[in-house]
Amino acid sequence: MMVGSTSQVSQQTVETFFHAVKNSGPKLIYAIILLIIGLYACKMVKKYSKNFILKYNVERGVANFISYGIYVTGIVMVVMTCLEIINFPVQSVMTVMVSLLGVIGLSLGLAFKEILSNLGSGMIILFFQPFKTGDYICGSGVEGTVSDIQIFSTVLKTPDNKAIIVPNFKLTSDNIINYTHQDKRRIDFSFDVSYDSDIKFVKNVLDKIFKEDKRILKDPKPIIGLSTLADSSMKIVARPWVKTDDYWSVYFDIMEKVKEKFDENNIEIPFPSRVIYYKNTEDDSKN
Repeated sequence: MMVGSTSQVSQQTVETFFHAVKNSGPKLIYAIILLIIGLYACKMVKKYSKNFILKYNVERGVANFISYGIYVTGIVMVVMTCLEIINFPVQSVMTVMVSLLGVIGLSLGLAFKEILSNLGSGMIILFFQPFKTGDYICGSGVEGTVSDIQIFSTVLKTPDNKAIIVPNFKLTSDNIINYTHQDKRRIDFSFDVSYDSDIKFVKNVLDKIFKEDKRILKDPKPIIGLSTLADSSMKIVARPWVKTDDYWSVYFDIMEKVKEKFDENNIEIPFPSRVIYYKNTEDDSKN
């Protein structure tokens, strides 16, 4: 019953719209011109409002959200104004929209479930800020630097300059590792040395390397110790702290420095050893 009445109202609205267009005369031309100018103006307002907001050091994702909201609101106002120019009863449109939403609300909810989830997740990211633009994160099976936070998705840039567009819902529904959230990070090194090596001497060599690098922080103090007694080697762990921005540069430099110092001090890094047994079938047959 309700579906029939809604269909009737919709049909009446369409007929009213064409009747208004037919009888609008020159007003139709004014409405079309206003629509074109209005849509362009909304686009420009979106652009300039975003730039204006960013001047006050507002998170880029928040600026995107606000500017997009202004853009959508502007479009609705332009369309409504154009309909009024051609004497189309705007109230009829609202009546139809309410009726349609009442009938197919459940269908819309199911169809747009993912879109609404991404919208809600986008708001969570923007206002609770588990990460922000410029952070290096790992989540939903991908990782990269956050280059943009949009209403429905987040754009990550990988170290090899690929863009990954991740739906916001996938990020908020999964664990997120934010590597740059803190201003300090610990580098975890692990070095295998032979059983002939002097543990204290190896530790002193590593400690000296860390002290000579000014990028390694004195507080917290680096941890150096014997971790594992493996089959063919001893595993020494070394854990210095650095500023987050220095993480990778320190990591690569220290790895190279350790190789040089180990060679200078004859500290052996053993190859994995394997014992292979051969069975002499010819001798066995003779016996």
